[in-house]
Amino acid sequence: MKKTIDLRSDTVTQPTPEMREAMARAEVGDDVYGEDPTINRLEALGAEMVGKDAAVFVPTGTMGNQVSIMARANRGDEIIVESNAHIFMYEAGGPAVLSGVQIRTVPGTRGAMDPEDVKAAIREDDIHCPRTALICMENTHNRSGGCVLPLENMRAIYELAKAQGIAVHLDGARVFNAAAALGVDVKQITKFADSVQFCLSKGLCAPVGSLVAGPKDFIERARRARKVLGGGMRQAGILAAAGIVALEKMTKRLAEDHEKAKRLAQGLASVPGLDIDMSTVQTNMVLVGTKGAGMDASGFAALMERRGVLFNPSTKYKVRMVTHNDVGFDDIDEAIRRVKEALSA
Repeated sequence: MKKTIDLRSDTVTQPTPEMREAMARAEVGDDVYGEDPTINRLEALGAEMVGKDAAVFVPTGTMGNQVSIMARANRGDEIIVESNAHIFMYEAGGPAVLSGVQIRTVPGTRGAMDPEDVKAAIREDDIHCPRTALICMENTHNRSGGCVLPLENMRAIYELAKAQGIAVHLDGARVFNAAAALGVDVKQITKFADSVQFCLSKGLCAPVGSLVAGPKDFIERARRARKVLGGGMRQAGILAAAGIVALEKMTKRLAEDHEKAKRLAQGLASVPGLDIDMSTVQTNMVLVGTKGAGMDASGFAALMERRGVLFNPSTKYKVRMVTHNDVGFDDIDEAIRRVKEALSA
């Protein structure tokens, strides 16, 4: 049987042998009491790496974003996000359901909002209007195909927010990919946000978990919000052990995934009917247009699934392919070969 090449997401990564060993021997305690030493170590490590005072471990990136909103906003407030942000598109209406806030969207270019548009979206102090409680950025930007926000764009929005007394949250699910792409320490990105959520379970290969980092008083509120959502886990050090390996080891290899994505994009760009904007291939994602091949995204995904190459539709005529630790360069070459074979049949 042909090997299945899974390009659906970097969330499909398996924990590494080192992670499994660390999980098996992890020292644990009751984290709700603050007594799990491995959780405490992970939170301290994560906070230090992104330049924040403290951090809290949460099961998922979505929960990380939601507890951050809950810790910053009151019911009836408004938060500003980019119009294709994960918080707006893929978190099941969480801000409305959990925090009672409404979302104001600002259009972006590859995820980057124009600071002037953000400034215009901030509410005046008017009894008729909601209070602007939070501005959210996302880096890398999922819906744009993993594009990286320019640091100057982040700086401009952060300084604008500070001038207005508004907090900034960074959905940094793949912020270490952004750092690898820019060739900078991750702190050079996270310094333009008051709080940041980042995932351990995507390109970093941990089986479960994300961290939320920020000021100590904010983390205390986020920890309480985590409890409200049922995220107060007990002997969670078994999970945190893998997260420590993820931060210490797997952050250093992300550039390899970016090289795989470029190789995949270059190979598919030569296939008649497929359309790829190479300028968007900045990290570990490739968006492939299918309209020229005479099929929609769902049809193309189904065609290739039968040939053992998995990926997901992104829009009606575009699919998303994601490279990661469990797909090698040989797999990339084989995926290109299978696509060429399928479309020439």
